[in-house]
Amino acid sequence: MFQEVHSYLEDLIPERPVVLREMELYASEQSFPIVGPLVGRFLYQVALLTRARKILELGSGFGYSAFWFSLAVGGKGNIVMTDRDKKNKSLAFDFFKRAGLLSQFVFKVGDAVNLARRLDGPFDIILNDIDKEDYPKTLDLAAAKLRKGGLFITDNIIWSGKVCDKKRDRTTRAIVDFTESLYRDGRFFTTVMPIRDGVSISVRL
Repeated sequence: MFQEVHSYLEDLIPERPVVLREMELYASEQSFPIVGPLVGRFLYQVALLTRARKILELGSGFGYSAFWFSLAVGGKGNIVMTDRDKKNKSLAFDFFKRAGLLSQFVFKVGDAVNLARRLDGPFDIILNDIDKEDYPKTLDLAAAKLRKGGLFITDNIIWSGKVCDKKRDRTTRAIVDFTESLYRDGRFFTTVMPIRDGVSISVRL
């Protein structure tokens, strides 16, 4: 049933820009995980609603989520991207150039958490989409780097429903521990939305 609902919602989405569709096709052909258009539209909305100007991505891949953010913030936005693979940096900037995106992009290659610790904040939005076993490492980082009222958004919180399993592997346990910590943490107010693979949105108090 969940997959049927997901497909129904995706079918409702209007046509995306050509380059964005190319990125989705590339992700599908390469089996590369991206947030997809359902979450992409959500990122666009929250960036508009918060009038975000400074955004940090922990785990950017080849720039799909940054593309959505850029559509929202335009030339007024500064988006810092992180990823371990130098190839993804080249891919991202090629897509951005062909799409004519106007935001200021900085792409740092390496471990996202270590890189982010050296960045100057505060940020309006932090998107968390790194290796799931490292999710618990991002909680204090986000609290330190976000402005008051800023948003900490994390993907894959439902993890294909595995979070409901009684026997959980190491990756699933990390996601569950992280999510439980988010809800208990007095520095944030958190809600989980069950779109696509689950997204948590936490407001920095």
